[in-house]
Order: sequence, then C-alpha cells, then structure tokens
Amino acid sequence: MLILLICPQNMALLQQKLGFSYLLILCLATLVSSHRPYTTPSVTRLTDSFPRVQVDSAFSKTFGAKNIQFLSNGSTVTLALDKISGSGLVSQSRYSYGFFSAAIKLPSGLSPGVVVAFYLSNSDKFPHNHDEIDIELLGHDKRNDWVIQTNIYANGSVSTGREEKFYFWFDPTQQYHYYSILWNSYHTVFLVDNIPVREFIHSNTYPSIYPSKPMSVYATIWDGSEWATHGGKYPVNYKYAPFVVSFAQIELSGCISDPTAPVSSCSKASSSGLDPVNGPEFTKLSQQQIAAMDWARRKLMFYSYCNDRSRFKVMPPECH
Repeated sequence: MLILLICPQNMALLQQKLGFSYLLILCLATLVSSHRPYTTPSVTRLTDSFPRVQVDSAFSKTFGAKNIQFLSNGSTVTLALDKISGSGLVSQSRYSYGFFSAAIKLPSGLSPGVVVAFYLSNSDKFPHNHDEIDIELLGHDKRNDWVIQTNIYANGSVSTGREEKFYFWFDPTQQYHYYSILWNSYHTVFLVDNIPVREFIHSNTYPSIYPSKPMSVYATIWDGSEWATHGGKYPVNYKYAPFVVSFAQIELSGCISDPTAPVSSCSKASSSGLDPVNGPEFTKLSQQQIAAMDWARRKLMFYSYCNDRSRFKVMPPECH
C-alpha cells in the first residue's frame, strides 16, 4: 500500500472550519492500492508463439519434494514453503540460449521474506564461475505488495550482481501472469505479461559478464529472510505458512545443450516457426517493444544498479 497525502494548500482556513483533529486525519493519508489501474502498452504476445511443456516431464524435483504437487495432468505445479522446507524444480535439459516463460500465481496474504524464483543457472556444473539470469519475486511486509527483481551475471560475479527492481501494475496474487526471459547472443530481455521491462545488450558490456555457458531452468520458492524484504528487516512469518505458488503454461524453446554432441541442437517445436536464438525478430526489440519498455521503466522501476554509486564507483559500461 502507498500513502497518498491530500493536504490542501489553504490548511489554515480549512482548520477553522473543520477543526484540527479532522484536518489531521484528512492530511495524514488515504490508503490506496499500489496496483494502480495503469493502461498498459500494446505489445506482441511472445508467449503465444512457443509451445508449452508438460511440467512433470520437462522438470525434475530438486528439493522439497513433499511440497511439490503436479496438477491438471502435469501441466501445472504448485510449490510450497513451510517451516521445514521450500521447494523447487529443475529442467531436464540444459539450454544454450532460448525463450523461457511461465505463468505464475503468487501466494496471497502477508509474505515478507518469501522468494519465488524463475531463473536460469549452471551453478551445479560451474560452482566457482557460474552464470545466472534471474527473475525473483519478493514478498513484502504489506498484503499483496510484491515486487520483481531481475538480475544477471556471468563467471561467478555474484558480488557485482546487476539488479533492477520494479513494482507491479497488477495484483500478482489474484491470477496468473507471464514472466519470461529471452536469452541469446544478442541480448537478454526480461518480460512481464509480454512487456519488456529490461534489456541487457551483449555488445554493450564486457564479454566476461554476459552469460554464455549452457544453463538449466529453475522454478523455486524459498526463505529469503536475510535479504528479500527491506534488506532483511522483515523475515518470513511462518504463522501464515504454507506459502503456495502455482506455475503453469511453461515454455522452454531454444538450443538444447548435449555434452556428447560437438554442436548444440536447437529445438524448433514452435507452431509459428519463430527462432528465439537466431531469428531476426529476436536480435533486437521492435519499436513497439522499446516504447513499452520505456513505459515500464519510467512508471515502475524503483531501483537500478546503474544509479547505485555506493556499489559502483565507476558506472558499468552498459549503463552509459
């Protein structure tokens, strides 16, 4: 929730007419939802272009098996966090670039410290120099007030993560919304409901900080009390557990990495025939997508590492 101040300019006159107590109540605030009724830009629906996978066959359980439940003949899965454990899935395949998306419905109610993540990583194979591309959905200390954090790094550069945070323009607990990652050799794009919120261009930064090694896709929920909500000020309150998140309509389209093959094979199982790795539609954003991303960043972004001089004394090259 946000506090909207509504004090009028002519307070003295109003105080005489209404009295101090009423004026104080009026001026203190009116609570309004942070999910304002924005009119969102029109964009191409990339999530309509690629096939959906059966979650139970495309993923395996990586932790918290008892808190994982497959539904709707394996097309949907719920992951839960309780006092004993979180839970998570990892894709059966590794990918060298592609389009990865999930429709996610977040836990309702109070959720400080809770982290829901849909991301790519190869930390299991490269523990000291792994790559990672993150969509992290961070619970908040006020009801339904989640935020989204994006991050990207390569070769184990976790101490120099490139985080950006955004408010939502909708309530992410009421229904499913799409969270997507487009990753190829040209750029990495983060999208929410098909609206690009961030683009990380390969040619604009050092090759050593652009993810390039094959990665698996993960879907998880876990306890991030130490950092997730206001820097760890508000830990998970297990009074409200279990926290249950639902994943559906998952899409995994890209180059499947085969360690026994000299060249990666690219999956082409797309009804539209679109290629997210080398297709011309995916090498750069369209003018429509650029305008939509500008809208999202102006209206909803509240933190960017590019503006954090306490962390980066010298602005990273991609921020110029």
